[in-house]
Amino acid sequence: MTTTVQTRPLDADTPGAPGTTAERPRRRKRSVGKIVAWALLGILLVITLFPFFWMLRTSFSNNLSLSSDPGSPLPVDFTLGAYQRVLGLASTSEAMAEGGSGASIDFWLYLRNSVIVATLITLGQVVFCSMAAYAFARLRWTGRDLVFGVLLCALMVPVIFTTIPNFITIRDLGLLNTHLGIALPTMLMTPFAIFFLRQFFLGISREVEEAAILDGAGHVRRFTSIALPLSISPIATLAILTYINSWNEYFWPLVVGRAEDVRVLTVALGVFRSQTPQGGPDWAGLMAATLIAALPVIVLFLLLGKRIINSIGYSGTK
Repeated sequence: MTTTVQTRPLDADTPGAPGTTAERPRRRKRSVGKIVAWALLGILLVITLFPFFWMLRTSFSNNLSLSSDPGSPLPVDFTLGAYQRVLGLASTSEAMAEGGSGASIDFWLYLRNSVIVATLITLGQVVFCSMAAYAFARLRWTGRDLVFGVLLCALMVPVIFTTIPNFITIRDLGLLNTHLGIALPTMLMTPFAIFFLRQFFLGISREVEEAAILDGAGHVRRFTSIALPLSISPIATLAILTYINSWNEYFWPLVVGRAEDVRVLTVALGVFRSQTPQGGPDWAGLMAATLIAALPVIVLFLLLGKRIINSIGYSGTK
């Protein structure tokens, strides 16, 4: 015996029907939630970008006039004098006339030193960390997991704890006040870089590697012909992150590279701020120098920021 069940189509008064009053509160709640989320996001964006706006406003101001209207959102007595002082295009008398300290700053020398140090650290980490990450991910050797665990524990050690041992090592090697001495402690490898690349090497197909083994490929050939070409994106991401961190480093270059000919931009900016013959810092010049120093990193992140975020997210799912 079969039983026929008759169904009644949902009308406008039926609870749960599309377009009914039961769904309207839900849609209204979702709309309110989106508005609140976008409002909070906008507030956070303004808070994040406001310091950059204030630096830009200060850099275009006359340093003598800043105290007359410190709360003005626009440049006070607009001028390009701060950038001219930083780039060495203004004489001492012109700098003093606009409230500058009159101190000289060899911007191009410090920029060159920052580029050299950041490039050395980036190249070293990409080369050595990729090899170490491949060894932890694809090679089988006794104590591999134990060594990797100890390496990860180094992530919990504050950098200040290793500063004195590293300084003594660099001093004993005779590398004080050299580009190599500034770059060496983080040039060979870092735990984060090894962990970051290891996640990608673990995702390489075993079948591809086994096919290479059948063709007679050794460890070096499998690393250079298979692992590296398949990991161009994470390696590029690591290079970008390393370059940004190296560019912004301050404390270690201050300790090891105090000589004028190896001084990096971050240290030079601190020295420039302390040179105040007129009794007050050259805030306009300092902000101009800071913006110029940060410009390469900002442009680099704007161009490749999406790749960095995608690669980090992808590494977390491996």
